[in-house]
Amino acid sequence: MAAESPAMRRVQVAEHPRLLKLKEMFNSKFGSIPKFYVRAPGRVNIIGEHIDYCGYSVLPMAIEQDVLIAVEPVKTYTLQLANTNPLYPDFSTSANNIQIDKTKPLWHNYFLCGLKGIQEHFGLTNLTGMNCLVDGNIPPSSGLSSSSALVCCAGLVTLTVLGRNLSKLLAKYKNLQWDNVLRLDEVQAKLGISLEEMLLVTEDALHPEPYNPEEICRCLGISLEELRTQILSPNTQDVLIFKLYQRAKHVYSEAARVLQFKKICEEAPENMVQLLGELMNQSHMSCRDMYECSCPELDQLVDICRKLGAQGSRLTGAGWGGCAVSIVPADKLPGFLANVHKAYYQRSDGSLAPEKQSLFATKPGGGALVFLEA
Repeated sequence: MAAESPAMRRVQVAEHPRLLKLKEMFNSKFGSIPKFYVRAPGRVNIIGEHIDYCGYSVLPMAIEQDVLIAVEPVKTYTLQLANTNPLYPDFSTSANNIQIDKTKPLWHNYFLCGLKGIQEHFGLTNLTGMNCLVDGNIPPSSGLSSSSALVCCAGLVTLTVLGRNLSKLLAKYKNLQWDNVLRLDEVQAKLGISLEEMLLVTEDALHPEPYNPEEICRCLGISLEELRTQILSPNTQDVLIFKLYQRAKHVYSEAARVLQFKKICEEAPENMVQLLGELMNQSHMSCRDMYECSCPELDQLVDICRKLGAQGSRLTGAGWGGCAVSIVPADKLPGFLANVHKAYYQRSDGSLAPEKQSLFATKPGGGALVFLEA
């Protein structure tokens, strides 16, 4: 592949079985061939859980699994979407009258969000229509951002059709300011101390017993009404206890683990995998005990992964619960996958557990790309 721009590649489609199959299915569906293809990967958060909205960095990794879209701009103003998975029905609409039904999590709404986001950002009207065929191999509802990959793909599709440079959009967003709220990272920045020192401040300033709204008001010198309207979000206004000590301990210790993880990767000591695994294990314990965002089933899965060969294993994914990510030596991988499948998903009577299962290996993958046929 020869580089054409930072986000564009020319490829021989015939040399890539998945692209070739997508091209053939597109031709069968629309009676024409795609003009280009767009790819966006799924991602997994290796370490750094529930700290991004507190202002701290996390350490995600693009995975090999991705979403691919074959695209053909058309002269009409109609957007036609199809999916290689028959579970997702076809959809069509006017490209200039995008309506998103927020009450229904239909698959095509994610594409429409990406398109509408670009349309509104640039203030565009009279968008051209397009035919799109979507193919994805990211397990859905697994905490691996399959829906985000589809949204990213849709935005990149729209930018490519418009002939806009993606870097302009990214550059603008890089300079956006965060909302003016008092986040935990701002406390550290104003004090000018390290994360380790912030943990000591947390020990001194907060007590492990949960706080009630009245105690918080006394500490801050505000009324209950001010607490509800000025500090709490709409979905926390009726909360009766606040575990401030535990949540702060998790955020500051997890932010420190992310930096330690990064440093180990950069220095690459001989026992690197062991050290990284220990940080992942510490992360899970903090998520489980301090942030309380795990669940018994996930704790069981993480424990099984560690016992069967993972150097480190921790929860990751969307919100509370999610999935487990493990760091496993390559030579142990085949046995690890088979044994975890047997220990967690397969019952003693030989039947499979009713939960949807997604167990697979991946290495770091590439980023979003536009493919042009060479």
